[in-house]
Amino acid sequence: MARYIVQRLLYAIPTLIMISLVSFAIIELPPGDYLSSYIAKLEQQGSRVSQSELEALQQRYGLNQPVYVRYWKWISNFVRGDMGMSFEWNRPVKDLVMERIGLTALISLLSTLFIWAVALPIGIYSATHQYSLSDYLFTFIGFLGVGIPDFLLALVILWWAWSTFGVNLGGLYGPEFIGEPWTWPKVMEVVKRIWVPMVIIGTAGTAGMIRTMRANLLDELPQPYVESARASGLSETETVLKYPVRIALSPFVSTVGWMLPGLISGTTIVAIVLSLPTTGPLLLKALLSQDMYLAASFIMLLSILTVIGTLVSDILLVLVDPRIRFDDVQAG
Repeated sequence: MARYIVQRLLYAIPTLIMISLVSFAIIELPPGDYLSSYIAKLEQQGSRVSQSELEALQQRYGLNQPVYVRYWKWISNFVRGDMGMSFEWNRPVKDLVMERIGLTALISLLSTLFIWAVALPIGIYSATHQYSLSDYLFTFIGFLGVGIPDFLLALVILWWAWSTFGVNLGGLYGPEFIGEPWTWPKVMEVVKRIWVPMVIIGTAGTAGMIRTMRANLLDELPQPYVESARASGLSETETVLKYPVRIALSPFVSTVGWMLPGLISGTTIVAIVLSLPTTGPLLLKALLSQDMYLAASFIMLLSILTVIGTLVSDILLVLVDPRIRFDDVQAG
C-alpha cells in the first residue's frame, strides 16, 4: 500500500503543475485584466483615471509584467504557503480563504452525512423490496429529486417560508452578526439555520445515491456468494448487510473523495441564492473580476484536494470491496 500511495503522489506532481499552467492561462484569456474592470467601475461612478495613475496601478499590482513572470511569482510563493494578495479585497488570499472555509466545510460535511443517512437505508430497502409500492414511491421521489435543480429548490423554499411564515431563511445568521466575532449567540444562530442548505444541497445527491445503491445492490443479490451465505444459515438481514451491501457501498465510498474539493467550492449557485458566506461565491466573484491570484489560488486548492480525495477514495474502496487489490491496481 505504501508503494502505491507514494507512486500516486509522484504522479500528482506533474499533474498539478499542468493544472496550474492551464488554470492561470485560462484566467488570463479574457480581454483586459483586473484594472480594466476597476477603471470601468470608477468611470461609472463619474471618476476619471489618468494615464499616470493607470501606470502607477499597473506597477502596484504587477500587471505591467509578462504573464510568465506573474505566473512564476505566484506559483513560487504558493509553494511556500503565500497565495498572494487579492486585488479587489486588498488582503492576503490566505486570510480570505480561511475566513470562509470553516462554514463551507461544515455545510459540505453535514450535506454528505445527510445523503448517507437518508440514501443508504432507502436504497437497501428499495432493492430488497423490488417492485413493491414503496419501491415505486421511492423511485418516483428519486427521479423528482434528480430532476429539480438545487438552486430552484432553494428559491421555492425561500419563497414558501417568506410567504407562509414571514421568515427569511437566507444566510446563516442575521445582519446583526455580520463582521462580529464568534460568540455563543452567533453559533446558535448558525445551528438554527444550517439545516436549510444541508437539506437543499443534499436532496439531489440523496436522490441520485438512492438509485445508485438500489441498482448496485440488485446486481449483487442474485450472486452465488449470497445464496451460499443463505444456505449457511445466516438470516436474510445478516446476509444482505454483511456481504452485498458492503460491495454495493462502493459509490458511497467513492464520493468521500469529492468531499475535500467540496470544502473549497461548495455549491456556488445555491450559496448565492441563500446568501451563504462560503467560498463558492468568493471564487465566482474573483473569476468575474479577474482577480487572478485569488482565482488561481482557489483553483489550485481545488485541484490539490481533488487529487488527495481521489487517493483517499481509492484506499477506502480497497478496504470496503475485497475484490479490489493494490497489486491489481499497480499492474493495471
